[in-house]
Amino acid sequence: QVQLVESGGGLVQAGGSLRLSCAAAGRTVTIGAMGWYRRAPGKERELVAGISSVGSTYYADSVKGRFTIFRDYAKDTLYLQMNSLKPEDTAMYYCAAKRQWEATGSYDYWGQGTQVTVSS
Repeated sequence: QVQLVESGGGLVQAGGSLRLSCAAAGRTVTIGAMGWYRRAPGKERELVAGISSVGSTYYADSVKGRFTIFRDYAKDTLYLQMNSLKPEDTAMYYCAAKRQWEATGSYDYWGQGTQVTVSS
């Protein structure tokens, strides 16, 4: 019902920046919140950041002050600006969306993921 396509991942050195993008297409349901998850090898999935239907945001403690989530509501496009990247940020990053308006809680729709690798 909803296609989410991420882009912008890559390889950067510690301290560098990346900007991830997520475009929603083929949407047949109303999207409320959108967010970014990440999964590193051997670790559980983590909600990195989320943004509600009215613009309120959530950040995991590990990324506060370094990452910024924002969205273009008219275009159903989501962004994650990642600054001061650390090697522990290395993971596959997934765009997610849901019908509910709040940024926290479970998400229903997922993109294919984009790899972020931060070298030391």
